[in-house]
Amino acid sequence: MNNNRLGFLCGRFAALAFLVSVITCAGAYAQENNAGSEEPTVVPTSARNEITFTSWTGPYMRSQMLGFVRPYEGATGVKVNVEHYAGGIDEIRDQVESANVVWDVVDLTQADSLRACEEGLLEVLQNVEMPDGVDGSNYRDDFVEGALNPCGIGVIVWATAFAYNKEAFGGDPPTTIADFFDTEKYPGPRAIRDDPTVVMEWALIADGVAPEGVYGILETPEGIKRALAKMDAIKPGLVLWEDGLEPVRLLNGDEVSMSMVWATTSAVASRKEGANFSMVWDGRVIELDLFGIPKGSQNLDAAIDFIRFASSSESLANMVSYLPNGPTRQSSLALISEDVLEQLPNGPAYADKVSILSDAQWWAEHDEVLEEAFDAWIAGSVRQGAAGTVR
Repeated sequence: MNNNRLGFLCGRFAALAFLVSVITCAGAYAQENNAGSEEPTVVPTSARNEITFTSWTGPYMRSQMLGFVRPYEGATGVKVNVEHYAGGIDEIRDQVESANVVWDVVDLTQADSLRACEEGLLEVLQNVEMPDGVDGSNYRDDFVEGALNPCGIGVIVWATAFAYNKEAFGGDPPTTIADFFDTEKYPGPRAIRDDPTVVMEWALIADGVAPEGVYGILETPEGIKRALAKMDAIKPGLVLWEDGLEPVRLLNGDEVSMSMVWATTSAVASRKEGANFSMVWDGRVIELDLFGIPKGSQNLDAAIDFIRFASSSESLANMVSYLPNGPTRQSSLALISEDVLEQLPNGPAYADKVSILSDAQWWAEHDEVLEEAFDAWIAGSVRQGAAGTVR
């Protein structure tokens, strides 16, 4: 055998020996690090120190960023990616059904929370323990009515109320929800949100129905007719809006004498220089937002940890100091300044005023019928305001 041939064979043998040694070492390493497991070791996604929180945009998101998102990042080292959406559950449904869940925690209205839970789009949270109140109260007693459901943990209490133009009625301004429909004593055009919720509850309360009896009556054909008949008084010149800042513009611009308003948005705007309207808290319809976790979140443990932090007494009080939505914990109220308390829809300043807790489950079951009746009522006779999703 010549020297070239011998060198070639020796080289091949050395390479083969090296390859065998590499494979053997790799196998030993894998066996050592996966003892007792049939699957390769995978780093849990929650260990990536990153979650995605999705909420509404505008001042509301700012209050959450400053109230608990940044403090949570500082306390835990977990990065919170923040996205915004326009509400609804379509995007959550798309993510869950495509097995491509990229949101970990979502801020949902109460109605959306219940609907998404019923469709199986959210993780079940009813057995997840939350921190007790700062005053020592059990968390289940501390959260307000409706703030805990099988798939949701309360974030804020918000409300829809109404406001009036300061120059419209002199020294005898409206003070009750009945006044909103009294166009003889309080003339002038009204503005409402382009939606049957709230205004139809208002109409029945203004017509003498006790708040606790509203939904029982409104689910009957006679009750719907009764509400619409009461609403006929405000139909001439009625303006519809969707963007929560539109009522502020309409009132300040003397375009309407009264308008339905999102209480927090308008309470803040009414205190700004040049504001020409005042709030009326009587008859306010109270609603909630809740945290939810899309089914199949890859960061479930981290998402739950974030919710625990964000829904604590201290975090909720901190959040509402930047925008006066109500906290969903009663223990948070003691941590809030008097100035902010006066602006909260569930604050003690308005405890004696008539209010109603919106029944999200009831609306989920009856919305289609009420929407059809409302649309028929407004058809061809109402001006449209600007649209938007800022809260």
